[in-house]
Amino acid sequence: MATTFLLLFRGVGGPVQLPVAELRAALTKAGFKQATTYINSGNALVRSTLSREETLAKVAEICRKKFNYERPIFIPTAAEWAEVVKYDPFPQKAEGKHVHAVLLAEKPKPEAVKALRALAVDGEALTLHQKAVGPYHLCYLHTPHGFGTSKLAEKFDKGIGAVNTARNWNTVLKMHELAQKLEIKAT
Repeated sequence: MATTFLLLFRGVGGPVQLPVAELRAALTKAGFKQATTYINSGNALVRSTLSREETLAKVAEICRKKFNYERPIFIPTAAEWAEVVKYDPFPQKAEGKHVHAVLLAEKPKPEAVKALRALAVDGEALTLHQKAVGPYHLCYLHTPHGFGTSKLAEKFDKGIGAVNTARNWNTVLKMHELAQKLEIKAT
């Protein structure tokens, strides 16, 4: 039975590129079903009969050989991503670009979370979800005055003390929509 996996590539943009058409073609050629990409910033989806670990290893090998990409890749399932949407602690947000869902490879230390929260100003917030989503820990950043001008956002990546990847809420919802479409096609 195949599983829908989201492929969230860390640090794509600027000098680090994964061209979507080439990535889609490489994933398809490697035998993944319904390879789909979303915007040129490190988002893809595949259907795979392999385990999460095997899928990750195969995708990482493709990316290393074809694109010289050797950064972390997070691969939640469609069901796990639905939980990311469900647990949204900021349903009253004005714009999707002001909330980011962050997958963490490990649970952050309480003192790291506390230090980052101390940077929050004017309605900003960092919420750590208590329950893991698959193998990942989950947190949300709310930067109502802009991610690019927020000290909390600026210090988050290094300050949280865990390998992570973040997506703004607009991307979270689009990836959820794409994952649901792949799930429906599979039935």
